[in-house]
Amino acid sequence: MKQQEPISSIQLSMLFLFFMTGSSVVIVPAPLTNIAGNGAWLSLLIASAMGMLLLTAILYLNRLAPELSLVEQGRSVLGKGLTFLVLIPFACVLLWNISGVVIEIGIFFKNTMMKETPTYAVSTLFFIMIGLTAMAGIEVIARMAAVFMFLMFGCIVLILILVSSLYHPQYLLPIMPDGIGPILNASYVVYGFPFSEMVVFSVILSYVRKDENSQLRKHMYVALVINSLTLIASVISSIMVLGPLSGDLKYSLYQLARLISFQEVIERIESVIGITLIVGFYFKASILLIILIKMLKELLGLKNERLVVFPVAFICLMLSLTTYTKESQLDEFVKVTWPLLNSLAYTLPVLLILVVTVIRYHSNRSKEQ
Repeated sequence: MKQQEPISSIQLSMLFLFFMTGSSVVIVPAPLTNIAGNGAWLSLLIASAMGMLLLTAILYLNRLAPELSLVEQGRSVLGKGLTFLVLIPFACVLLWNISGVVIEIGIFFKNTMMKETPTYAVSTLFFIMIGLTAMAGIEVIARMAAVFMFLMFGCIVLILILVSSLYHPQYLLPIMPDGIGPILNASYVVYGFPFSEMVVFSVILSYVRKDENSQLRKHMYVALVINSLTLIASVISSIMVLGPLSGDLKYSLYQLARLISFQEVIERIESVIGITLIVGFYFKASILLIILIKMLKELLGLKNERLVVFPVAFICLMLSLTTYTKESQLDEFVKVTWPLLNSLAYTLPVLLILVVTVIRYHSNRSKEQ
């Protein structure tokens, strides 16, 4: 990982959009609809509002010290020792987060396109690619995002358009047959994945060029709105096409692609669409690994972070192969434990640093006056 050059606010926002949408657009619709039924889109609205609040918090922290990363901000207000204690759980959960993304990649391949391929083969190849990408650095992946983003979102829009002949708007009713409870439960799940995960971007916001910090907030909010609208459109389309089955069939967007048949010319394109959607998984895992390596470098005082890229990737590979051998265990963890774990390991340290920073900032200003 070479010395990094600053990236633009648009490039970071594209990485943020890829991170938020990449895997969630494939995974989220089915479990969300399974819990909340036809009111799943309401759950997304609630979770999106919570995501907006989190994004506001990390952007405000960055506004107070735009040239500092999260670790550097923590050291400036909490001291080196306390920052280490507060952010080590953050780094440990990042390890599992990377592993969890690749676990989902393996499950997706095993259930859809490559049913006979061993999971370890898929996971190993992905971690090799992710490690090489992290070695190349954030500049390279930021440039790649500009190309692959249009490919991924183009495929999503294409699916939603080509399957429109199968839409049955009456499937959207009733919206809340079982009351508000399931909707709040589903909003808790989707808050945990992907909205609470956005906090990790506080580690790399300092990469943005100084002259573009004023534009960063606008671009990040636009990216989050696009992400929310994409997830809502995917959920509503799944319900209108699949009806009561939308909560039982995993990978709803892939299932919709299987149903596409246009004039007997465009048929059975789900493999192409599926490979395109895999790009989203790849980008998310690569961004997480880059964030983790940067955090470890600053926490441990590493001079050459390149030396730990592949050892960290190997640890994540071992976690992905041994942590959850049953798909049901992973589903339960994501629905029940993951939102709480994210709040404790990701959100709480950032909010602590934010609160102390704000107190010190205003106390210093009052002294100057």
